[in-house]
Amino acid sequence: MDGPPEPSEPAKTPEVTAEGAADREVAELVGRLAEPEGLGGTERRRLLGRLTTLLARGSRRARATGVGRGRWLAEVFTAVAPRIPIRDLATISEHHHGLTSEALADDLVRTAAKATMTVGAIGGALAAAEFAAPPLLLSAPAQLVAETLVVAAIEVKLLAELHEVYGVQVPGTGTQRAMVFVTAWSKQRGVDPLSPATVSIALGAAAKAGLRNRLLRTLGRHLTTLGPFLTGAVAGGALNRAATRRLAAAVRADLRINRALPPSKS
Repeated sequence: MDGPPEPSEPAKTPEVTAEGAADREVAELVGRLAEPEGLGGTERRRLLGRLTTLLARGSRRARATGVGRGRWLAEVFTAVAPRIPIRDLATISEHHHGLTSEALADDLVRTAAKATMTVGAIGGALAAAEFAAPPLLLSAPAQLVAETLVVAAIEVKLLAELHEVYGVQVPGTGTQRAMVFVTAWSKQRGVDPLSPATVSIALGAAAKAGLRNRLLRTLGRHLTTLGPFLTGAVAGGALNRAATRRLAAAVRADLRINRALPPSKS
């Protein structure tokens, strides 16, 4: 006698399939926008606009299911993190004209600060246009979420690549290392390989809360872009650049303690 039929997996509805595709596209877009170089202003604006549209839809879905803004934002960024392109030391040096040591770290920071400044300026200019047209203002929060995710991704990339430059190795797979660097970014500190708490690959309750708080603080900073004319662009760019430099200074101070660099060849 045949046994009872094995339960089959429920068929995926078109809505579920479309949601998964949208999530993948969000991750891919943030990954591309996290590259400090190689994107022109027009292309960067186009990608940021597409990302804003996708995030607006995702935010509406989250609200419909009762998920709070902070939790949703953290979940999106956790899904994005493994797609942030992290280069090894040889590639970083090659892309920065053969620089090494502290000179290479300096150039990484300059490039990342310029990238976050550019994102802030673009976002501020878009917000300024929406400020002048009240009916469009409803789309501004999603645009600010897009800016927040891209800036966070650029800074996580910077943090991870500074670890490469300083020779501080973080073990694990790409996804595991991404979670370690995301946690370090939420704390605005470097990773100490000798401290188990800093290299945990699982986001516990405290780490998730820290990530939510850091993302919400970054989002709050970007609310300053909601100003008339070009005041938002100026404020957004300047605040992003200053915040990226502060992060870099704190992380480099930690990494210098953990691993001494050889003299620069530049």
